Amino acid sequence: MILDMERRNACDNKKVLVDTDIGGDIDDALCLAYLLGHPSCELMGITTVSGEVEKRAMIADAICKVAGRNVPIHAGADKPLLPSPLYPKPDGAARLSNWAHETAFQKYRAVDFLRQTIRENPHEISLLAIGQLTNIALLFLIDPEIPELIKELHIVCGVFSDELQTSPDMPMANWNSWADPHACAIVYHTNVPVRRTFGLNVTTRLTLQRREKADLFSTDIMKAVEDFGSPWLENNVMTFHDPLAAACLFEPQICEYQRGFIDVEIKDERTLGMMHFRPSDDGCGEIATSVNRNHFFEHYFSIVCR
Repeated sequence: MILDMERRNACDNKKVLVDTDIGGDIDDALCLAYLLGHPSCELMGITTVSGEVEKRAMIADAICKVAGRNVPIHAGADKPLLPSPLYPKPDGAARLSNWAHETAFQKYRAVDFLRQTIRENPHEISLLAIGQLTNIALLFLIDPEIPELIKELHIVCGVFSDELQTSPDMPMANWNSWADPHACAIVYHTNVPVRRTFGLNVTTRLTLQRREKADLFSTDIMKAVEDFGSPWLENNVMTFHDPLAAACLFEPQICEYQRGFIDVEIKDERTLGMMHFRPSDDGCGEIATSVNRNHFFEHYFSIVCR
């Protein structure tokens, strides 16, 4: 009976690769803690993107070490596809001295690792993209067969709300597209068997005040998450953008979805990176249109607060 259960659990496991700009907004670290804690997540590797990628890899490694896990980690693209004055730095790296971590990470190694892992596990990899899409675009350009070899692709990107699109924070708040709109356009003009996008119209409903879950940062791994995220939390509300996309790999019913096409603005500088959704039953992907907030947090807490 125990052996049968172990076999069943192995069959239910998801092989996950996560591409992240961890070290700024705390949600990347919250997401990593969830993946490390999920019993059905076989975390195949972590790749980093977007400014000082080596330090971002160190942060990811530090959190993995606290969890007692040896996960392959590779630094990726340090800058967007086209020249840009943007060069975001991971403020959380200031906390690296508080935690044990490896330091031997080199830039531009991520794409080779992603390509090899996906080719060695065809139609089995769930790819989670929670940073700007430079690494993913380069992967798709270098090996055009890769998109068809991925099992599913979850992306945190976009706004998909007229009200949010006209807010003073746009287009910068749509960071994962705005920071490298050309990479974003490449990814969204490539067909993947299953592609789901989680935009600000849904993820911004998942804010959490510390008083709502006073013991959230009580475990060792969550203490590390809090430490690396503390520079962000000094001036920002904790919002679970990235953890939602991760949770929906395992509990897709947390959200409702709509099928359609997404176009990315790459010509007009005023709206650079803006993503336009066109509903269609024949569309090549889905966007999340709503989220069950209670279901999400109950599920998230059940994983990270054990």
